[in-house]
Amino acid sequence: MTISLTRRAALAGVAAAPIAATVASRPAIAAGHDAHARKPLHARAFNVGDFTVHSLLAGTAIRETGMQATFAGGATDEEFATVAAENFIPGDAGQFYFTPTLVDTGSQKILFDTGLNAAGITQALKDAGTTPDDIDVVVLTHMHPDHIGGMAGEDGTATFANARFITAAKEYDFWSKMDAGNRVGDVVAAKVTPQAEKMTFIEDGGEIASGVTGVAAFGHTPGHMAVMLESAGAQMVLTADLANHYVFAFAHPEWETSFDMDKAAATAARKNILGMLAADRLPMIGYHMPFPAAGYVESRGNGFRFVPASYQMI
Repeated sequence: MTISLTRRAALAGVAAAPIAATVASRPAIAAGHDAHARKPLHARAFNVGDFTVHSLLAGTAIRETGMQATFAGGATDEEFATVAAENFIPGDAGQFYFTPTLVDTGSQKILFDTGLNAAGITQALKDAGTTPDDIDVVVLTHMHPDHIGGMAGEDGTATFANARFITAAKEYDFWSKMDAGNRVGDVVAAKVTPQAEKMTFIEDGGEIASGVTGVAAFGHTPGHMAVMLESAGAQMVLTADLANHYVFAFAHPEWETSFDMDKAAATAARKNILGMLAADRLPMIGYHMPFPAAGYVESRGNGFRFVPASYQMI
């Protein structure tokens, strides 16, 4: 199951031009810093309408092998090498980024995903001028360990003591039924299950808060969700793990990613949502895009190109 493009029709009343102006020309300095201060390493903030959106760097990792097997299932060696060369990147190495997003709506602070561990997300939130205790809502786009690892410390202490939690019903149902010994299921049991009493569930189109809506992007995991942000005539999509590499998943959305559980569904969701972003010129934040992970999608041939917005941020 993938997002229906009828969602575009429902949002068609919002013009694309003000969106570009909002993200490109109205950057905001992270809380606690002025225009001449040192910019924090782990957080970048900008406006989407009346929302302040913080892209948070909660960790990075270097991979020196296996890039083709990970991001280009179905590609020939020549095809993969050609795309890498055209984009001035090596084909045998890459850097992974883990970028949760904090959205301050003015009335709530909503965190989308929690990074690899409590230390990483706590530092990133500090650079955004806040603390885990200030978070009102934590949304889990899905339950892979790099998205839920920061929910508790190594001793099991909950990181977000004052927050309630939201995730897709089918995502929670799938992982919570795993037998002991499944790597992801065990992390869910340790990090998520202790918060079950504070957890609520949404379906496709479910409202997280006013102007914040869950969007089904199933395939990467059974209940993987993207998120639509809408405020004061501006929109942005948090794509989570829809596309796990800023070149390969865009240039060839049909190439299979090893992390995707249902590869056909993930490919369909990727083509569908990237197509919507390109057609409507909507900005996005992708969880594994190079920090600060914000940008746009451009149609290119039979695929797409990720256009980073990092150079536009003050």
